[in-house]
This record gives sequence, structure tokens and C-alpha cells, in this order.
Amino acid sequence: MALSRPCLMLVSDRSLCDGVDGLVAAVEAAVAGGVDAVQLREKDMPSEELLPLARRLRQVTEGRAVPSGRQALLLVNGPLAVALAAEADGFHLPEVAPPVERPRHGFLIGRSVHSLAAARRAEAEGVDYLIAGPVYETRSHPGREAAGLALIEEVTRSVRTPTLAIGGVTAERVDEVVRAGASGIAVISAILAQRDRQAAAERLRRALDAAWVGVGAARS
Repeated sequence: MALSRPCLMLVSDRSLCDGVDGLVAAVEAAVAGGVDAVQLREKDMPSEELLPLARRLRQVTEGRAVPSGRQALLLVNGPLAVALAAEADGFHLPEVAPPVERPRHGFLIGRSVHSLAAARRAEAEGVDYLIAGPVYETRSHPGREAAGLALIEEVTRSVRTPTLAIGGVTAERVDEVVRAGASGIAVISAILAQRDRQAAAERLRRALDAAWVGVGAARS
């Protein structure tokens, strides 16, 4: 199992969706709109609440709760036990978290990175993908200086692991992050903060696919 290229990943934030039920509905709309992977990231939610949410999102990403039947990968940024109990497709690690042993063949492991040194360490661990950023200023990381496209260029020149750009990425910025070397994008507000989440996902999907033609396709 692997992330598709180019990959459109949605990172969850229930505070933008009026809670858990709103988040599930938003993910359903985003998957229908073209999201390839959903990262469940609710750091303040205890495991006993996170697991039921993960199981609901598993139904959505398997296409059982989406009228279109479209599917997406589910990745859990939280306790590994939750990812396994929910039968998620993989597990996502923050930059500073210790490595984990892959629990089964085909189980994806990704890591967030904010520097080339961190990207190299993660590649040496054998992770399946990286998420690098924040590329632009973003509400999800207030006070953190944006790394700019230079981070994406530096990482993708030095490591072979597929790298997604995160942080303030919009449909208008997709082309330049793909040209910088990204194999896709990870977004929060670009979908969840929009009135029509499915339409927002569709715009990003179109922009990403268009950018990949003739540029990223050579990296597939």
C-alpha cells in the first residue's frame, strides 16, 4: 500500500467543523470531492473518544458512508493502538516522536518534518511518506515561521521518500509546490474552513492533477 501520486491529504480539525459530527460530514464531503487520504489529528482527544471517531471515519474512507462510494486512506496521528483498533491504513508521527515498529506488512508510516535533517532521519527510519512545512503562514501553527518553498526544494532534492507540502497551501499555490518537488499536498483550512467542503476539495483536486501533468509525472 502506498499514497497515490499526486496525493491530496486532508488533516482533521474538528474545531473548524462544530465538533465530531460536523467533522465526519466534512470528511465525507472531502472524500467525495477527491481527497486521497485523511489524517485523523485531534491531539486533545482522549483515546476512548478518538477510537469511536476513527471507526466512523474508517466507514467514510472505505466508501461505506459516501454516496459516491469513493474511497480514501485513513491515517491516525495519535496512539498506535487506536490506529490498529480502527483498522486504519497507517499511522502518522510528529517530527519529534520516537520511531515505531511497523505492526504489519502494508501498514503505512509517515512523519512530519520541518528541516532537511529531520527528513533524512525519517527516510533512514524507512517511513513511507513525509509531510514538510509549514510552507506558508498558517493558522494551525501560529507563531511558527513559514519555511517557504525552499524547504520543499531542499528535502525533495535530498531524499527519495514522497513528500507532501503543508501549511497555507491553496488551490492557487498548488502549482508552485508541485514544481518545487512535492508529490502532493496536505491541507486543513483549505477544505474544512470553506462553506462547501466538497467543492473546495474538487478545486484542489483539479489544481493538483493539472500541476502534476508534465511536471510531477516524471517523478512517479
